Amino acid sequence: MCSLLVPFPTGCGLELLLVLCGLDLTQTCPHHCICYDSPSTVSCQAHNFQVVPEGIPATSERVFLQNNKIQRLLQGHFSPTTVMLWLYSNNISYIQPSSFSGFTRLEELDLGDNKHLRSLASDTFQGLMRLHALHLYHCGLITLPAGLFEGLHNLQYLYLQNNQLEFLEDDMFIDLLNLSHLFLHGNRLWSLHQNTFRGLGALDRLLLHQNRLQWVHRQAFHDLRRLTTLYLFNNSLPELAAESLSQMPALEYLRLNDNPWECDCKALPLWDWLRRFRGSTSSLICIAPPESAGKDLKQLTKEQLPSCTALKSLHQTKSGSQGDGGGSLKKDHHHRSHNHHHPHLPHQDQHYPTSPAPLPRPPKSGRNRNCTRHRRPKGSGQNEVYNLKDSGNKESDGKNDPSKPRRKNKCIPRTSVGPPSGVQRANSRSTALLASSFIIPLCLLVCLTALIFR
Repeated sequence: MCSLLVPFPTGCGLELLLVLCGLDLTQTCPHHCICYDSPSTVSCQAHNFQVVPEGIPATSERVFLQNNKIQRLLQGHFSPTTVMLWLYSNNISYIQPSSFSGFTRLEELDLGDNKHLRSLASDTFQGLMRLHALHLYHCGLITLPAGLFEGLHNLQYLYLQNNQLEFLEDDMFIDLLNLSHLFLHGNRLWSLHQNTFRGLGALDRLLLHQNRLQWVHRQAFHDLRRLTTLYLFNNSLPELAAESLSQMPALEYLRLNDNPWECDCKALPLWDWLRRFRGSTSSLICIAPPESAGKDLKQLTKEQLPSCTALKSLHQTKSGSQGDGGGSLKKDHHHRSHNHHHPHLPHQDQHYPTSPAPLPRPPKSGRNRNCTRHRRPKGSGQNEVYNLKDSGNKESDGKNDPSKPRRKNKCIPRTSVGPPSGVQRANSRSTALLASSFIIPLCLLVCLTALIFR
């Protein structure tokens, strides 16, 4: 081991001593900076540099330039061999898009606390495939262009807090498959949409406190199945859908305090979800309605929450009353229609006795008939009378016994039946009597005529 026990003059002797101590003098080091080996490091912090100093070794792996006054980053300032680059707390206002082109070994990039960095080109970080930590906190960022984080599949930590962001594009983080920590607190965000956090299946912590959030889509957290920590305190949320929270089964720490919670009937699902949640939550102080103002939503009972079902029940009652009225009208109309289909018997049929025998089957022709008798048209053959007589004989089997009480056959509306057999029998008997009244005198007349001619 090299030991400096006696003073050596400057010049060749000192250089020889440094070589004997194992220090490589072939690598230059920028003025006012300190350089180290294993790993190769250049430390130039807090020297009021306004530009990136020249002479940074091309083989440098770690470059520390924080706490200076650097204003611009251009291509060629750093070597693609850089693994860690710290540039926080400068005055950077512009980053040339190609500044980090080809930096395939870069793992950590800290650009935080550059208050004049208001915008970034969409391809600023393109190709940083090994980047796992990106610091953009406390800058002046107003917007994030679409595609800014495209291809950063290994990124695990993204620091975007304390900027001036008001809106996040859909699918802004969709390529960050391994992101575990996302810090967005201290911005001016006022809404979270359905696809704001799409693709963040590995996210563990999401910090959104100290924004201006007024509205959160019920599907805003639908991909955050592994999220354990969610901070939403100190926003302007009057309500939050319980459905949005139920989509995070791994959630353990939830902070919702310092929001203007309206504890009306719409808060009932959230109250119920909080009652069943087994993780750690903060208080939710109500500001409305007046009877709940100043109280913690979690401490309220279900009876203390205004019920939306009362209004719903009232609406249903009104609808039901209207429905019953309509039903009564329908029933009355049906009753009238039912009576309309039961016409009175024709006058000539009201004097005929009701047939005690069962009604014959409807004719095969399928013609609709009422159970009242219609007058048989002229010219109808005797076959109809004979068939009905035969039918009456077949169906007699004791059922037509006069000693037994006759059963009245009820008239069924719209039933295809034939005329009652009793009516037909009455017509047959009258026809037979009429025939005998003419035949007997005719026979007597024929006999008398024969005797005269003899």
